[in-house]
Amino acid sequence: MSLSKNKIKYIRSLNEKKFRNEHNTFVAEGTKLVFDLLRTCRCQLIAALPSILSSHPELKAEEIIAADENELKKATFLKTAPQIIGVFYRPSQEIEKIDFSNQLCLVLEGIQDPGNMGTIIRIADWFGIEHIISSYDSVDIFNPKTVQATMGAIARIKVFYTDIKDLLRQQSHSPIYGTFLEGEDIYSTSLSNNGFIVMGSEGRGISRETEKLINKKLFIPNFPEGRATSESLNVATATAITCAEFRRRSRS
Repeated sequence: MSLSKNKIKYIRSLNEKKFRNEHNTFVAEGTKLVFDLLRTCRCQLIAALPSILSSHPELKAEEIIAADENELKKATFLKTAPQIIGVFYRPSQEIEKIDFSNQLCLVLEGIQDPGNMGTIIRIADWFGIEHIISSYDSVDIFNPKTVQATMGAIARIKVFYTDIKDLLRQQSHSPIYGTFLEGEDIYSTSLSNNGFIVMGSEGRGISRETEKLINKKLFIPNFPEGRATSESLNVATATAITCAEFRRRSRS
């Protein structure tokens, strides 16, 4: 059985959020990403080279199709066609069941770039941050570019879309951190093992309304102090630096 034109059209349609919402599915490409997701997500469709299917008889999906390189090339969102493409059902996420009291969480506001979002999910995975809360106006984590940028971390990290201002008001008793130019030096101020780290959008940073809910402002200093430098850090880079310092403290 080959990968039909209709199946290719269906896979390609999942580049758009409205079709991902309609079908409740998303696309993952490449052996590592697909195999990581198979451990945690229900798979609707696998299209792969015959060599992949024969060497991995344990693959499970509602439908498995042996496809040739040309068919995979027509279906892929990548520059180079992968050996395997998977269509997965989006996992259900219930934020009401999460106890945030004893963990460190990321809160994202207005992240627009799929690559940044995917990298942040990957950073969270590296530093053992299991939950990310995102504003509704952030990019969809199931965007194919975002999924690819997570390098498999999307299989382990739970991301919730909600009104982050309401959430932070409800959690006002917890430490709520954000990075600002007028904040305290992240390397010399005290940091807790639990709480929320708020990261703002690429162009606007953290909004004024959300800033009012932050009770611990941090600053990532440049080096050496006083030297002319870039205006700001990329949001994913700033997230990595911040998470690394929190985790370094928790080990000391």
